[in-house]
Amino acid sequence: MTTHYPLKQQSEFSWRIEPFGKMRVPGIIYADEPLVRAMDDKVFEQLCNVATLPGIVQAAYAMPDAHWGYGFPIGGVAAFDADAGGVVSAGGVGFDISCGVRALRTGLTIDEVEARKTELANALFRHIPAGVGSTGRIHLDEHGMNAMLRGGARWAVEQGYGESSDLERIEEQGCMRGAEPDEISARARKRQQDEMGTLGSGNHYLEVQRVADIYDVNIANTFGLRENDAVVFIHCGSRGLGHQIGTEYLKYMVLAASSHNIELPDRELACAPIQSELGQSYLGAMRAAINCALANRQIITHLTRQVFGEVLPRSDLTLLFDVSHNTCKLETHTVDGQKRQLYVHRKGATRAFGPGHPDIPSALRSVGQPVLIGGSMGTESHILAGAKSGESLSFSSACHGAGRAMSRRQATKRWKGRSLVDDLAARGIVIRSPSMRGVAEEAPGAYKDVREVVDAAERAGLVHKVARVEPVVCIKG
Repeated sequence: MTTHYPLKQQSEFSWRIEPFGKMRVPGIIYADEPLVRAMDDKVFEQLCNVATLPGIVQAAYAMPDAHWGYGFPIGGVAAFDADAGGVVSAGGVGFDISCGVRALRTGLTIDEVEARKTELANALFRHIPAGVGSTGRIHLDEHGMNAMLRGGARWAVEQGYGESSDLERIEEQGCMRGAEPDEISARARKRQQDEMGTLGSGNHYLEVQRVADIYDVNIANTFGLRENDAVVFIHCGSRGLGHQIGTEYLKYMVLAASSHNIELPDRELACAPIQSELGQSYLGAMRAAINCALANRQIITHLTRQVFGEVLPRSDLTLLFDVSHNTCKLETHTVDGQKRQLYVHRKGATRAFGPGHPDIPSALRSVGQPVLIGGSMGTESHILAGAKSGESLSFSSACHGAGRAMSRRQATKRWKGRSLVDDLAARGIVIRSPSMRGVAEEAPGAYKDVREVVDAAERAGLVHKVARVEPVVCIKG
């Protein structure tokens, strides 16, 4: 394999870079050989850079969908011990803090949806704002903003957006503890005051999908999934607020690095000691942004239910699960036989607790946490379950999507949005988007094969495959 890094194959789906230079721990990549060959050397460089950070524990990990990102590779996982001088990195969380996926069961078969899918697509597109700078009907004053940032999806339910039973199926039960709205700038607040209940742009979407295959009947039954069911995936995050927090704190961390005696191999890896004032400020702001994302997806769920109720009155949209893939969370993990409190960064990676974990809703605990893997526009997505073995392999983390194979600029040179919409329509997939350029940027061919990524994640021991879903309607940001 041609790479500048000393990559050793540990198994068919595991690769290792032994520590060299200033690396404190090894780098571990979970992927098969074709996926590893397709990774740019920048992925390995960034993984090795992450492995140099103070207080890192066990290894720096890359998931099968890994590709070049800001500081950390997207698909990167790393855990840090605050008591050992561990750091928190804004680049290790990402700009779209708590971007994640929510899956809803509809109580309908796909045949019931097919009969009215164009009407459904048009109504969803009218009702749920999408695209760059999109704004919704909700305007938050200072009091409302603080309540949302502290309360997350719980606040949204209290405002009438959804049902209290939804909270049982959301990470952190819908509200991230330790949020500190006072650590968020006026600029970040202003960017968010009119953006609640909006999809945004980029790879964010709302899809109506068909359950095409069931891989594990037992887990699927527990999840309430059957072949030919209609389900909904909602993929979005903390919008302008999260981006502004990421931008500002990266700058603060770069400026403060030398005062904390932190030598950065890359400015994009800017970080601060967890126990420092800056580290605590960032964690408070980031947790508030997690609540923003949870509230945003909760409001979109309410809007989606309204549309389905009007177009398909027999529908009953219930929440399967909501999980984020750009976070840093304090979790208990076993390392060398000892339980330790660690700050786990997941950048374009999803939490994937295995069966029996106490943080999984009781109704799902016996089979593992749902892991929601969104494909690219027009391609399949997957519903997985966390595997017990993932705890020791990756701090219970898994891939989050297909992973980009080319940049957005490259995609727009190769595809035209209008042609893609027409091609997908010929396959029975209705696309609605405010931007044909945005559609071209998210062309299916601009991403890796999500099935290959999911297969690698399962065979590496990170997850169990449960169901494959195919799009019928896609509302694209």
